[in-house]
Amino acid sequence: MNGNQEAWRVLEYPRLREILASFALSDPGRRLIAALTPELPVQEVARSLSEISEARTLLEQQRSIPVTGSEELQPLLALLQTPGAQLDARELLAVRRSLAAAKACHRQLAELAQAPGLARLAQQLERLPALAAELAEALNDQGEILDNASFELADTRAELRKSRERVRSLLEGLLGDSRLSEIFQERLITERNGRAVLPVKADFRGRLKGFVHDESGSGQTLYVEPAAALEVNNRVAALQRAELREIEKILLRLSGRVAEATPELQQNQALLARLDLLAAAGEFALRTDAHAPQLLKQPEVRLRQARHPLLLLTAQGTARGIEVVPVDLQLTQGNDTLVISGPNTGGKTVALKTFGLLALMVRSGLPIPCHPDSAIFPFAQVFADIGDEQSIEASLSTFSGHIERLVRILDGVKSGALVLLDELGTGTDPAEGGALALAVLDRLRDCGASTVVTTHLNLVKGYAQQRGGVENAAVEFDPETLAPSYRLHYGVPGASSAFTIARRLGVPEEVLERAGDYLGSGEREGLELVEDLNRMRQELEQDRNTARAEREAARRERSHRKQLLEEVGREKGFILDKARKRAESVVRKAEQQVHALLETAQQQPSDKPHSARLKAELKQIRKGVNEQRVAPPKQGETPEEVLAGELLWVVPLSVDAVVVKDCGREIELDLRGKRTRVKRANLQQYQPRRFQDQNRQVVARSTVERDVVPTRLVLVGVRVEDALQRLERFLDDALLAGHVQLEVVHGSGTGKLRAAVREMLRSQRSVQSFYAAPSEQGGENVTIVDLGE
Repeated sequence: MNGNQEAWRVLEYPRLREILASFALSDPGRRLIAALTPELPVQEVARSLSEISEARTLLEQQRSIPVTGSEELQPLLALLQTPGAQLDARELLAVRRSLAAAKACHRQLAELAQAPGLARLAQQLERLPALAAELAEALNDQGEILDNASFELADTRAELRKSRERVRSLLEGLLGDSRLSEIFQERLITERNGRAVLPVKADFRGRLKGFVHDESGSGQTLYVEPAAALEVNNRVAALQRAELREIEKILLRLSGRVAEATPELQQNQALLARLDLLAAAGEFALRTDAHAPQLLKQPEVRLRQARHPLLLLTAQGTARGIEVVPVDLQLTQGNDTLVISGPNTGGKTVALKTFGLLALMVRSGLPIPCHPDSAIFPFAQVFADIGDEQSIEASLSTFSGHIERLVRILDGVKSGALVLLDELGTGTDPAEGGALALAVLDRLRDCGASTVVTTHLNLVKGYAQQRGGVENAAVEFDPETLAPSYRLHYGVPGASSAFTIARRLGVPEEVLERAGDYLGSGEREGLELVEDLNRMRQELEQDRNTARAEREAARRERSHRKQLLEEVGREKGFILDKARKRAESVVRKAEQQVHALLETAQQQPSDKPHSARLKAELKQIRKGVNEQRVAPPKQGETPEEVLAGELLWVVPLSVDAVVVKDCGREIELDLRGKRTRVKRANLQQYQPRRFQDQNRQVVARSTVERDVVPTRLVLVGVRVEDALQRLERFLDDALLAGHVQLEVVHGSGTGKLRAAVREMLRSQRSVQSFYAAPSEQGGENVTIVDLGE
C-alpha cells in the first residue's frame, strides 16, 4: 500500500464508500461505488459534482431515479460469448428487468430540462423494444416460461392438460368404486417417478392390477399405477418430454437474442450503475447537507462550516442529540502550510481528518458537507500521518512508526499534493523532534505540496509566525468543562494549556507551582506570549462581533427606511389618485351646473338682475373647483427646536410627519404609523407651527394600514345578511379611500339580494345616488353607486 492509499484508510475513505453503497438500489451501482477512488480527472470531478447536484434536487422534489430492477448482467453476457451457451429462465428474467429499468429511466429523465447531466445519461440508454417485448411474452415475473412463448409450447401444454385430466378422471373412478374401497390406504391421487399412482394397502397387493412404483417406509403402503392408466400416463410422460424440449428451444432462441444485444446491454448496465451511484450520492448529500464546492485552479482551500460526514451520520443515528460543530478550513492564497496548535482536547485531529476526508471526496466527484459558497482545489494526492500506529510485532515505537510513514510520504509526494501530519515531531526529544519537523515542512514546501500539521511544539509555532507562506491557527476549548469548541482561529498559535487541564483534572496546586519553576525563562516567556496573543485574538474577535452586530443593525435600519420610503411612495400615489378623482368629480358637477345655467339663460329674457345672479353662481362654481386644487404647504426654515407632537414637512417625500423626539442631527418621526429618523436638513418647520390633529391622525393611519381599497364588490352567492355586512364595510372603506363611484355585483337570481342591497343604499347618507349598470357592464346584475363629496 503506497502512502496515498494508506491515507485513504487513515481518513476512513473505505467506510465512506460503504455508507454511500448502502444508499444504492442495485448490485451494479454498489459495485461501481466500491470501485470509486479519489483519482478522477478534474473534468470528471466537475461533471460528477454537477450530476449529483441534479440528483439531489430531484430527490428534494420527491422524484426518484428509477434504477430498481437493474441487475448484474456482466457474468451472463460473458457466458454467452461461449458457442452454444444459453441462459436459464431466471437469468433471462434479469435481462428483462434491466431493460425495464432502462426504459423507466429514459422515460423519466431523458427530456428533463432541469437536469441536463442526468438527461444526457438517460438519452444514451438503449431500450431495445423488440427484445424487451419478446422477453415479456415468454417470461412471467417469477421467471417461468409462459404458454405463448411459442405456438408449439402452447399446443403441447394444452394437450398435456387434457391428458392429465383424463388420468385424474380414470383414477378418481377407481377410488370411487365401492368394490375397491377397502384396498386403499387413503383416497387420494399422488405421483411417483412422474406418473400418477394410488396408495394401496400392502395386504391387498393383488387386488388392483398394475405396476408398483414405490412403497412407504413402513412397508404398509404400495404406490400402484393401475394398468388401466398405463397408456394415458405414457401419453402424459411423452408430452412432458416434448414440453421440456420446446422450453430448451425457447431458452436457446432468447439467449441468442440477448447475445446479439450484448454491446447495448453492457452500455445500459454501465449507465444504470452510474445513475444508481448518482442517486445514492444525491441521497447522501441530502442527509448530510452536502454541496458541490467551487473548484479552484490553485492550491487553495476555503471551506466554510465544514463538517465531518461520518460524524454527521453517526450523530443522526443516535438518540442523544449529538451536535456536529462546523469548522472553517482554509489555506489562503500565498500560504501553503497551516500549523494548528492548542490543547489536546481542542479538536485538532478532528479538524485534520475533516480536511483530509473532504479533499478525498471532492477528488472522487462527491459533494461535501459545507456551506454552498465553499471552494477547494481538487488535490491529486492526499497523504496523512494521523494517530499512533505503533507495531509491537515489527518492533516499532510510536516515533519509529511516524518516521516510516513520513519516509513513504516524502518518497511519493508531488506538486499539488495535500499532506496532513498529526503531532509532527513528537515521540522523541522536543528539541530534536522540533528541528526534524521544520526540516520536513521545508522539504514539503520545496516539493510544492500543501501541508496541514498539528503540533504542541513552540519551535513549530514560531516557524509559522516567522516564515512567509506559513500560517498559525489555534483551536479553542472550554477550560471549565475541557470540552472542545472545534473552532479554528487563524493567524495566532494556540496554547497547549497543559497546566490548565492538569489543574482542572485535580493535579495538586503545589505540583503545578513546582512545574512552573522547572520551566525555563524562555519557555515561560513563550507561553506568556502565546497567552497574550490569544487574549488579543479574543478581544479582536469580540470587537469583530460587535462591529458585525452594528453592521447588521445598520443594514436593518437601511432596509426599514427603504421599506418606509416605498410605502410612503405608494401612499403618495394613492393620495394623488384620490385627489385627481375628487377633482374630476367636482369638475363634472361644475360642468353640469354650468350647462343647467346656460339652459336657464337661454330660456329667460336678458335682464341685468338675472345676469348678475348668473355671474354670482358661476363665481361660486369656480371657487369650488379651485378649492380642489392641491396647494403646496407653506414651509419655513430647517427646524432648530422641535416639540413632541409637532408636524414637520418631509421634503424628499412631500408629506408631513409627527415629531416623536429630538435626536440631535436627526429627528425621530412618526410617519403614517411608522417610526423612522430623518436628518434635519431634509425637514421644514411650518410657519406658523402646526401640531398633530388627533382626528386627522386616526384617519391617516387607517388609510396607510389598509391596502388600496377596491371599487368593486362581488356578492354573488352570499347570504343576504352577510352581504349587507360586507356592503357596509365596503362603503366605509371606500369613503376613507376617497372613492366617488363604486360597483356592487349582486347578480339577478330571485332578486332578493338586489332588493336588499338597494334598500340599504337608500338609507346611507354617504350615497348620493345609485342605479343599474349599463347593459355592457352587467345591467340589472350590477348596481352603480355614486358617493357624496
